[in-house]
This record gives sequence, structure tokens and C-alpha cells, in this order.
Amino acid sequence: MIEQHGSQHHHLLSGCIRLGDAEMPSRLGVIFSQLSQIIQEQQPEMISIEQVFVARNAASALKLGQARGAAICAAVQHGVGVAEYAPRAIKQAVTGSGAANKAQVQHMICRLLRLSKAPAADACDALAAALCHAYSQATLQRLAPLTQRIPGKARWR
Repeated sequence: MIEQHGSQHHHLLSGCIRLGDAEMPSRLGVIFSQLSQIIQEQQPEMISIEQVFVARNAASALKLGQARGAAICAAVQHGVGVAEYAPRAIKQAVTGSGAANKAQVQHMICRLLRLSKAPAADACDALAAALCHAYSQATLQRLAPLTQRIPGKARWR
């Protein structure tokens, strides 16, 4: 979880939800209930999540999609907005390269959020998604004046 003050971003909270070896429905329930608890305690304005990427293993992509669904349902249940970004867009926003590896993302998360120690890889991925959303919103705000109606001109967005 990050907080934004002007152009500065600050690390508030990060971690990983551990699922154990239970059956998939129970694991999804853990994701939903633990994320719901975090949302109730921290009251975020928005949740940013990585879109599913299918490369070689369709079964893994399906499981990831189910986990994402549990997380999205927890957010929606609590009235929190959800923003989804492609993995390459997240890496591009944080490192400047959509092809960055995990180590590069971790390094940049530490630099951008001024962390002395890198969080776990999954927590870093979540922080990267949060920063991607923050950067996207800042860009949209800077562009907003350009999208206003100009007399005699077509409106574009």
C-alpha cells in the first residue's frame, strides 16, 4: 500500500497472504477474507491489480485468474475501485522497460519508495502495480486540461 503526497509516494504497508496447501476453494476464501480485513483496516481508495498473463501454462493462468477474482470481489464488496494493468505496463511504469525482470522491479521499488530492504517478490509486484496506477492517474490529471472542449473544435478524449 502506498500513499501519495504531491509527486512523492510513500510506502505504508506491504506483505503476502499465505495460502497453505488447502483445496482451491478454501484458498480463494482466504484471499477474500484476508483482503477484506485489510481493506476494512486500511480503507484504501483504490486497488491496483495485474492482469492475467498467459504464456505457457494455461492451468497456472486459470488459478491466477481465480485468485484475482477473489481479490477483485473483496474490493468491490467494500466499495473500493479496482484498476487493472498489464504486466508489461507495470514494469514499464516502474523501471522504464516492459521487459524488466523481477530483480530490476525490486530494485526500482526500493529506490522509488526509499526502502532500505526489498520486500518479498510478490509484495514488490503489488507495490509496482500501485505505483503504476499512481503514475497513470498523475498523467491523466496533467492531460485533463487538454481534453476540455475548445470552442469550434471537436471534443476528444
